[in-house]
Amino acid sequence: MTQNPKRYTITAALPYTNGPIHIGHLAGVYVPADIYSRYLRLQGKDVAFICGSDEHGVAISMKAKKEGVTPQEVIDKYDGIIRKSFADFGISFDNYSRTSAKIHHDTASEFFRTLYDKGDFIEEVTEQLYDAKANQFLADRFVVGTCPKCGNEEAYGDQCEKCGSTLNATDLINPKSTITGETPILKETKHWFLPLDRYTEFLTEWILVGHKNDWKPNVYGQVKSWVDGGLEPRAVTRDLDWGIDVPVEGAEGKKLYVWFDAPIGYISSTKEWAAREGKDWEPYWKDEDTKLVHFIGKDNIVFHCIIFPAMLKAEGSYILPDNVPANEFLNLEGNKLSTSKNWAVWLHEYLEEFPEKQDVLRYALTSNAPETKDNDFTWKDFQARNNNELVAIFGNFINRVIVLTNKYYDGYIPTPNELSEVDENTLAELKAYPAVISSSVERYRFREALGELMNVARLGNKYLADEEPWKVMKDNPERVKTQMYVALQIAAALSILVKPFLPFTAAKLSRILKNEGKLKWNDVAENSELIPEGHQIGEAELLFAKIEDEEIQKQIDKLEATKTANLAENKQPEPQKELIQYEDFAKMDLRVGTIIEAEKMPKANKLLVLKIDTGIDVRTIVSGIAESFSPEEIIGKRVTVLANLAPRALRGVESQGMILMTTNTEGKLVFVNPDTDAPNGETIN
Repeated sequence: MTQNPKRYTITAALPYTNGPIHIGHLAGVYVPADIYSRYLRLQGKDVAFICGSDEHGVAISMKAKKEGVTPQEVIDKYDGIIRKSFADFGISFDNYSRTSAKIHHDTASEFFRTLYDKGDFIEEVTEQLYDAKANQFLADRFVVGTCPKCGNEEAYGDQCEKCGSTLNATDLINPKSTITGETPILKETKHWFLPLDRYTEFLTEWILVGHKNDWKPNVYGQVKSWVDGGLEPRAVTRDLDWGIDVPVEGAEGKKLYVWFDAPIGYISSTKEWAAREGKDWEPYWKDEDTKLVHFIGKDNIVFHCIIFPAMLKAEGSYILPDNVPANEFLNLEGNKLSTSKNWAVWLHEYLEEFPEKQDVLRYALTSNAPETKDNDFTWKDFQARNNNELVAIFGNFINRVIVLTNKYYDGYIPTPNELSEVDENTLAELKAYPAVISSSVERYRFREALGELMNVARLGNKYLADEEPWKVMKDNPERVKTQMYVALQIAAALSILVKPFLPFTAAKLSRILKNEGKLKWNDVAENSELIPEGHQIGEAELLFAKIEDEEIQKQIDKLEATKTANLAENKQPEPQKELIQYEDFAKMDLRVGTIIEAEKMPKANKLLVLKIDTGIDVRTIVSGIAESFSPEEIIGKRVTVLANLAPRALRGVESQGMILMTTNTEGKLVFVNPDTDAPNGETIN
């Protein structure tokens, strides 16, 4: 663990540019990384918060094939969406780069060449999966099959998303090409491998011994499982047509494996930032007085804790990460988030549908962060956290303080009189909070830290509720000056302590208090006065607005529509029934009819009693469609009737036939009826 570092290099996992950012990405990586970086800057630390778009690999090629465009068009589209979303959401990167940038291609090629020249790679001809129909090798996500570890039948050639195992394509059972659906063959090809087994002793000493007590159990446990299971050489090249060329002779048509080039993107992005800012990039990656922290999701642990450190160790001049505080997964309404199935809350859509509510989402995701286990995001919980916590606790306290100060003193901070024991205890308790919050943040317990921040607002609310200045004002206005002065000190403390967590709220509160840039983090603990007597504040503004049920229902309905669409897309037709003879079919008397009356069957939720003109008579048919249609909407509806079905009594009503129904793509019942004006009684043959 780096003690008293001179600088911090904070990296956030590079998002794939094959889709927009969703709440799982935010909760797992970008919000905690942003909280940590903002906190360090408030401490006056030298921080480089680094990220960028990950624009190579099979996922990009697959997206391009699916959309019928070039990989370049795909990455340009999604880099633009992602970049704007992050900026609008307030993620405070010092640099956001792209792995398609020349500086990255040069940096990754140079890194590979350094290891190649040192003899750190194994060059080997192996058999790999090949799609003869598509005439290409099947790397990573171009192949699916059964995971040999958990039996998931939709595992990819590089990873099983169900159990999290990292795989080679040749590990899959019953592999299939995602390009053609064909069963691949094995074909020889040459690749370069990083011999991870050579780094077993180093990784054991560095992580399993050195970080046993300060790394998160989920990270430590996954690394230990890999090391204990025996590390094997890992290919760092691929047979692909999109990516960074392998910079050695005899490697024509081969690209660097995306998980070799992507983490080097942190280095190239730092270089880009340093060049722009007139800084030297090397101390941020090569000085032992630098603290390097990777923020990632749990699916990236093996790459950041085994493969990338092995690469850095092999190169020899780089520092290693001090910590990799990976989060678990965030689910959505009880189901796993899925980009391909559109089961997500997309950041760019959220920002459009909930304008000026960036901090509400930051709060909801942090207070429910999957830090130690998978957690579930629900829209009802999102609403409750806004209405019952941000509005009712934080916003309520600030609003009361600002309103009363303007009402009693025209917005000027009153001069306090002698402090009571309650006043002194309250201010003493306030002074303790920065250290408590800092302790949680520095141990990457952001959910805990946010809870302590809210306790500051609770402290203010309790003080006002106990002191009741609105009542005391009648008999002892001098005492109220002290009460409001104390409450205003708590409000000022909140304006600085809230900054890492809810930056838009912090800016708004500082504007109301007119104390922008006047406070530092440590002032809360060290200074007895955070906002001085005689200072004039602004008018009251609501920090947070209540979110109504209608807004939440729209989001729930949106997800339900997605679920219905997914069911329709994945629905398989029922298998054909056993063969019948023509004579069997000819026995059925199918006729065109019209519904002329309809009413609900008493004490039956599913049944409607219909009067149908069949052309040969008007008859009663009982049909189980009441949950899909009201009686009024189906009167006059043309239908197909099985007229010679034997009558059957249903709840005392004789049903004299059956109407034909099916379901549409949304799973809803629809009538099977003639598409022309065939008269009632016309037979269907």
